[in-house]
Amino acid sequence: MSKIGVIGGSGLYEIKGLVLKGRKNITTPFGKPSGQYLIGKMGNTEIVFLPRHGKHHNIPPHMINYRANIYGFKKLGVERILSISAVGGIKKGLKPGDIVVLDQVLDMTRNRKSTFYDGKEGVVHIDFTEPYCPELRQILLKAGKRIKVRLKSGGTYVAVEGPRLESAAEIRSFSMLGADVVGMTGMPEASLARELEICYSGISVIANYAAGISRQKLTVSEVMNAMKATTEQLKLLLKETFTLVPEQRKCPCAEALKEAKI
Repeated sequence: MSKIGVIGGSGLYEIKGLVLKGRKNITTPFGKPSGQYLIGKMGNTEIVFLPRHGKHHNIPPHMINYRANIYGFKKLGVERILSISAVGGIKKGLKPGDIVVLDQVLDMTRNRKSTFYDGKEGVVHIDFTEPYCPELRQILLKAGKRIKVRLKSGGTYVAVEGPRLESAAEIRSFSMLGADVVGMTGMPEASLARELEICYSGISVIANYAAGISRQKLTVSEVMNAMKATTEQLKLLLKETFTLVPEQRKCPCAEALKEAKI
């Protein structure tokens, strides 16, 4: 049976047709994950959901145990992860409420444990040319077309340390580097998933305009309001995506460690 992981905020496991079967506490060699993994089922697909900031959204982005979170999914037999996040829009034309299916990433984080390999089990250099699973990306885009949920195909996510928001000068520099959206949680989630040979796809909701793009002050409330406004669209997108995911993977993610170890 295919198992799909979903990382996101509270409420996304309440998808119509998804039957919640239970909750699991997972222990890992890297410490505790953000919380319990919620286990559900839709048709022949088992869904494993984890709120990355904790049940009560009490874990700031720079304190999330990313290694434990991703390792927990692997321990539960998950082969694919759909990661949902709120971001600031940098690219001209992106506006609050838009949903972007990411294809590239820039990592500006500094103090996070970003690998499972510290030399004890050899040196590993994974190929990260395509940070997001190409097969999952196409499935998401197809699902969006089928249910008429408008998706932006492709976008570069710049991951910052947080928890503060960015300065206008930082956003200008990110724009010159080719960033389309900015967020605090996309890395090292994506690279850790690749190290465990898990397919990973990033779905970003534009919650606000990044610093300096708009003259208005950036607030947390506008982020939460934007996420609430797109919740139903995200639920529909996930539900349709689950029906389209094949049992067998045909992407290179499953063999990410092949020829990656020294």
